Amino acid sequence: MVQSVDLTDVKFQWRADQPVILDIPTFSVAAGERIFVSGASGSGKTTLLNLLGGVALPQTGSVAVGDRRLDQLSSSARDIFRADHIGFIFQSFNLVPYLSLVENALLPCWFSDIRAGRALERSGGVEEDARRLLARMGLDMDELSGRPVMDLSIGQQQRVAAARALVGNPGLVIADEPTSSLDEDARTMFLDLLFGEIEADAQTLIFVSHDRRLEPLFDRHVALSDVNRGSRDMIAS
Repeated sequence: MVQSVDLTDVKFQWRADQPVILDIPTFSVAAGERIFVSGASGSGKTTLLNLLGGVALPQTGSVAVGDRRLDQLSSSARDIFRADHIGFIFQSFNLVPYLSLVENALLPCWFSDIRAGRALERSGGVEEDARRLLARMGLDMDELSGRPVMDLSIGQQQRVAAARALVGNPGLVIADEPTSSLDEDARTMFLDLLFGEIEADAQTLIFVSHDRRLEPLFDRHVALSDVNRGSRDMIAS
C-alpha cells in the first residue's frame, strides 16, 4: 500500500539542555509523490528521516505514515511497521559483508512476512524478487552473484542497497544522501534505475540530499530550512 506522510507540530531535541533540532509546524508528502528534501550538513535531515522511520520520536507533535501514528506506537510496533512498509537506502549502504549479493537484497523479507508475501506474489518467491530487482538495477547476476558483496564497486554496492530497499514493494522509500559517493555518470544511471522502479509501483519517495542539482528530477522540492523553525533558531543562536 502506497504511504502518505504527515508531520504536525513536531519538535525534536536530543536532550532538554540542547537546542531544538526540528521544529516543524507541518510537513506533508502525498501518496505516490517523489519529493526532494535539501538541507546543509547539520540541518536535521537525518533526524527527520529517523522520525519518519519511527527510529526516533518527537518530544511533541504527530508523525503519521499512511493511517498510522508512529508517535503513538510502542517501540516494537514501530519496528514491525518499519519492516513491513518502509524501505531505506542509507548513505553508507549498510550491506552485510558475510551475506551474498542476493541475501543482502532479500534481507527485509526475512523480517517482514508482508514484504515476503508481496515478493512471492510478484515474482514467485523472495529470492526471485531480489534477483529481479538486482537485474533491473543493472547488475549482471551471472558475473556478480558469486562475489563477496564488499568486493563490488561503490556504484554496484549502492544498487544492491537500492534493491534491498525496494524488495517486497514497501509503500514508502526513504533515501538518505544515497548518491554522495558516486560520480556524475554513476549518479545519473542510479537515479534512472531507481525512478523506474519507484514509478512502476507508484511508491512514495523521500530523497534527502545537499546536492541541489538533483532538484529538477523530482515532483517537488522542499528546503528543510523553509519548514523547520529549529534550523533558524540554531543559526540565530
